[in-house]
Amino acid sequence: MPSIIEENITKEKPPGHIAVIMDGNGRWARQRFLNRINGHKKGIEAARDLVKYCRELGIPYLTLYTFSRENWMRPAHEVDLLMGLLEAHLKGEEKMMMDNGIRFRAVGNVSELPSSVRETVAGLEARTSNNAEMTLQLALSYSGRDEIVHAAKVIASKAASGEIKPGDVNEELVSSFLYTAGAPDPDLLIRTSGEKRLSNFLLWQIAYTEIYIADVLWPDFNRGHLDAAIADYHSRERRFGLVKAEGTPAGAAG
Repeated sequence: MPSIIEENITKEKPPGHIAVIMDGNGRWARQRFLNRINGHKKGIEAARDLVKYCRELGIPYLTLYTFSRENWMRPAHEVDLLMGLLEAHLKGEEKMMMDNGIRFRAVGNVSELPSSVRETVAGLEARTSNNAEMTLQLALSYSGRDEIVHAAKVIASKAASGEIKPGDVNEELVSSFLYTAGAPDPDLLIRTSGEKRLSNFLLWQIAYTEIYIADVLWPDFNRGHLDAAIADYHSRERRFGLVKAEGTPAGAAG
């Protein structure tokens, strides 16, 4: 039998786009006296199940903060292991994505990834490009500030060449040159491990995103935790800077 939370979620329109800062792999491993790589492996399992569950719930977009540009500063052996895990995971999940109509995108400065990982990413993007049931975005070598700087450089170059005029620059134009171009802004951002910071993630895109902090380390994040986050999202009044209309119930878009 489905839980009351699950029944309520099916009655509400699901968030169109959920973004997740998957935090806590290292602490999860440390608490169990395990190597950090064991935490990352467990985190991959949690991510795999989250993707499947979001697909079941009919959520069109899911973005996972997988590897930040700052993560390159970790010990070289850990970075190498993470890249190996990433490549193996992407290769292993292709069938699941094809079977479930999931389109894959990498967002970030992917040129910084090892060549074999770049090839795997590009191949998976190409082979899933016609899938239309859900889009899964992995933020790889990603930095929100770097993304905005990259967009600014592209716009400046086009302005210098006369392709665009300064007056043409607006929010829509800037958005079109972000790594996430073409995807809607997140409705809900979930951060695990109880930390209350954005960690340089989707700084432009989350201007009006609802933020949910889960007091659980990422490897332990499960379907029930996602249910709770979505239920909390539905309980909120989203005004986007507007004034709540008189008589509008809590949770209604405003």
